[in-house]
Amino acid sequence: MSTPLGRNYWKLWTASVISNFGDGVAIIAYPWLASSVTRDPVQIALVAVATRLPWLVFTLPAGVITDRVDRRKLVAWMDVVRFLITMGIALTVLTIQDQLATPDEIAAGTAALPESSTLLLVMIYAAALLLGTAEVLRDNSAQTLLPAIVDEENLERANGRLWGAEVVMNSFVGPPLGGFLLAVAFALPFFVDAGTFAVAAALMFTIGGEFKARSTSPRPEARVSFLAEMKEGFHWLWRHPLFRPMAISLGVLNAMDTLALSTFVLFVQEILDLDAAGFGALMTAGAAGGVVGSLVAARVSKRIGQGASLFLTVATGVVTFLVLGLTSSAVVMWAMFALMTLTGTLWNVITVSLRQALIPDHLLGRVNSVYRFFGWGMMPIGSVLGGVIVAITEPIAEREWALRAPFIFAAIVHVGLLFYAIPNLNSSRIEEARAMAKIQGSGVEPIEG
Repeated sequence: MSTPLGRNYWKLWTASVISNFGDGVAIIAYPWLASSVTRDPVQIALVAVATRLPWLVFTLPAGVITDRVDRRKLVAWMDVVRFLITMGIALTVLTIQDQLATPDEIAAGTAALPESSTLLLVMIYAAALLLGTAEVLRDNSAQTLLPAIVDEENLERANGRLWGAEVVMNSFVGPPLGGFLLAVAFALPFFVDAGTFAVAAALMFTIGGEFKARSTSPRPEARVSFLAEMKEGFHWLWRHPLFRPMAISLGVLNAMDTLALSTFVLFVQEILDLDAAGFGALMTAGAAGGVVGSLVAARVSKRIGQGASLFLTVATGVVTFLVLGLTSSAVVMWAMFALMTLTGTLWNVITVSLRQALIPDHLLGRVNSVYRFFGWGMMPIGSVLGGVIVAITEPIAEREWALRAPFIFAAIVHVGLLFYAIPNLNSSRIEEARAMAKIQGSGVEPIEG
């Protein structure tokens, strides 16, 4: 019989679900706002770049910070910061929304861009950069917080429930509501997004207890330098025979996701001919796949093995991206997004649980940050490449095929990743890592691999 996950877990769960609801609204609001300012695919892609750039440049310092402070308080304060930034965006959009075209005008291509488009773009980029920086600290800390709240044997169950609920709000509830709110008033979804961060912060402040990293040093007050601590986390992961290839693979997967989706709002408007509500409905595919994935992840992992489950995620990407690049059907695209999210959730539940179980607690924040440096740091690079691919392809082919090109490119890269995953991400390699962790105990570096 499963043991209860506890009150603190459900407070963390509720805070994450509420903030992810706001993120789901923002998924529609921010790219639609950017598309009212510019139709340039590179400039559209730079919004995604600004959001993800902190994962490349700030992730490693964030790991050291996570291991030095109370992780619960860091999550709460970053939600406060995100509330303030988003409220600033909401108020700014409220003052200029009369200059912005309606969603229907944008979708029809009849909208005139506002005279202050350059200034508005700078504002969007700056907000995206600041929100991304807060997200780096918040998410890294939240992930390292969970092992202190639930027991190791409950990690996959806790992560599965957390991930499933987040996906529902992020992809099923948030996007359709975001499209509806945009139709009511351009500023409204940003006010809703800000409110979710305020509620999430309040919940996190109510979680009781101290959540600082457990030190293995006989003199925990004698800290080494900030840079030395970053190097320690980087060195630990890079020498690990499982987590290094896992981080590299995640980097490629995430880069291809952002590469394909950085100009997706233009694809939706110009090829699928959807309005904001249709865009939101299309994005609910992630919820469908995410819910199913969160429910079956532990069982699939047990049935076919963790290594085979990870391989399945990569193999699915070959098929889904190829179909996405060739279809003009919103229904087919919905189905492919659902399938991608299902296997992506399977990947996340397995890999997050492995890291939480096998990385020593005093290193968890730093090693997690290094892992995300590889895994998430590639996302801004992918976003830039997506915009560049469209810009380069358009003079050679039609605009339609230029917008399809990133999906086809991503499918080709997934084929190459399959050959890298076969010897590096298999169940045998995972079991070796488990055995290594049991023998060495916490605080001892893994062998070279």
